[in-house]
Amino acid sequence: MTQLSTSSQPHQASTPSGQARSKPSSPLSSFEFWPGWAFYTPVVIYWILLGIRYGDFSTPTAANPRIETGGLCGESKSGILDMAGSVASRWIAPYTTLITGTDDTKRALAALEDKGLSVPVVVKPDVGCNGTGVKLARTEAELTAALAAFPRRIKLVLQRLIPYKHEAGLFYIRHPDSPRGEISSLTYKDIPVLVGDGRSTVLDLLKQDPRTSLLLHIYTPRLQARLNDVLAEGETLDLVFAGNHCKGAIFHNGAADITPALVNRLDEIMQDIPDFHFGRVDVKFESVEALKQGEKFEIIEINGVGSEATHIWDSSTTLREAYAAQFHHYRETFRIGAKKKKEGWKSSGLWHGVRLWRRQKRLLASYPMND
Repeated sequence: MTQLSTSSQPHQASTPSGQARSKPSSPLSSFEFWPGWAFYTPVVIYWILLGIRYGDFSTPTAANPRIETGGLCGESKSGILDMAGSVASRWIAPYTTLITGTDDTKRALAALEDKGLSVPVVVKPDVGCNGTGVKLARTEAELTAALAAFPRRIKLVLQRLIPYKHEAGLFYIRHPDSPRGEISSLTYKDIPVLVGDGRSTVLDLLKQDPRTSLLLHIYTPRLQARLNDVLAEGETLDLVFAGNHCKGAIFHNGAADITPALVNRLDEIMQDIPDFHFGRVDVKFESVEALKQGEKFEIIEINGVGSEATHIWDSSTTLREAYAAQFHHYRETFRIGAKKKKEGWKSSGLWHGVRLWRRQKRLLASYPMND
């Protein structure tokens, strides 16, 4: 995990393998936290141009035709995982589901026991994005609190807490007429950690670090109860649990660690999910060396055509490189969707997608703050 220095001296963050990573010239890229409308406007324009070219703005939704909207929006996280065959399911962290209502804790514990699971577990909404609402329940009491934080009649996923410390996003692409897929992006997701000095409060430490001082609006709401705490010298505090960039995790481009062994392993897994061709697979793993060998990792979730190649949020990525990656991936999903339509599959349709997006937006607004 990345340690955030509270000194004014040059700082080196650690990679998942423990090797030093040189600090970028700036703690943030020039566009890393632009408003969404500012960054994504060119992407939307490019999507519209592709839609005109292919005669269907929803062509990408056919890229993963067995998933609602291809995974663009409104899809069920558990529904995608449920599609896994015997090979793929061995690599997915065990999970169960629950619809909130009455006696939630009792029903949740029974559902977990039925799957051979128990706390600690990760609780997350079945329909969601960007880590919204993700909660870590280490004890039965925390499970009760997490379940109670959601509105009623919301479907939740309860997943075993993966023991590995490190997290990555692997972007997978396979064209329908190709026997093999590829990994087009690998992103390491580091959880930022404050290190106490025995004198400074949590808020002071946040203000002293070059990166967190620029992102107080992300960290302080989640840490409201601890802002005035003084961490003992050497004491650590994780700033976020969910490995999402917009929630405060730090992303690093790991493209240099994409190996044939890792590609072969992921391809074996993803080809065991029917008609899945495009999306990001989020995993936790033991070490970089094991990941490069395609070993010792577990899948958290699988995202469809609405997912990003998240290496673009590495602070050293230029705006030109980010847009090149975005345009490449959306161009690929149009190409794949067009090929699947020729096979007889249908796209979801523009207005159906809009309705699901609006429903998802309402759901996201009702979820509790993530851990």
